[in-house]
Amino acid sequence: MNTKERVKTPRKSKLALIHQYYSYTGFYSFIGKSLKKAIVPILAVVVALVLFNEYVYSINKGLQLITTVFSDIQILVVFFISESFLGLIPPEIFIAWTKKTSNPIVNLSILASLSYIGGIVSYFIGKSILKIEKVKNYFETKLSKHLKNTSKWGGFLIAVGALLPIPFSITCMAGGMIKYPFKGVMLFGLLRFARFAIYAMAIFQMVS
Repeated sequence: MNTKERVKTPRKSKLALIHQYYSYTGFYSFIGKSLKKAIVPILAVVVALVLFNEYVYSINKGLQLITTVFSDIQILVVFFISESFLGLIPPEIFIAWTKKTSNPIVNLSILASLSYIGGIVSYFIGKSILKIEKVKNYFETKLSKHLKNTSKWGGFLIAVGALLPIPFSITCMAGGMIKYPFKGVMLFGLLRFARFAIYAMAIFQMVS
């Protein structure tokens, strides 16, 4: 036969191509390293809290004291500011606080919503930074790694920031600085609610 048979190379699915891209660009490696870095401090904090609770001062009493000294509004305002500016205070502290309030589920839902909105605020802070040259140069240096990673992985990195112990505010700010589509930030940021629900299930077991 003179007709040459064509050997068809099977096309890879879109999912396979995405997986291949994230493998080549080091996304999975980055997630693994980030989790390893996060696990040690988290375990250290847990052990420290257990020892502190056992031998120094009751965490439950401390949380109860906070609820009597500060109003719910004051605590929520502090949390929102933290979540909007680089996530300075670990949200786990506030999740534990909700257990001691009169409406834990309601306050937990408010926390998750404020954290989500805080990420959006961080995104617009990132966009605004570009207009101030000195501030822009400072943050481009400070967040260079996040900017580079967000440029490569975009929404997936924001999703990881929403779910895992990677600063959500910083990730969203980097998204604003590279002008990542706002719709993507809103969509992937919704995973923040899942994180608060999962963490609450664990933390509520520790707080009576």
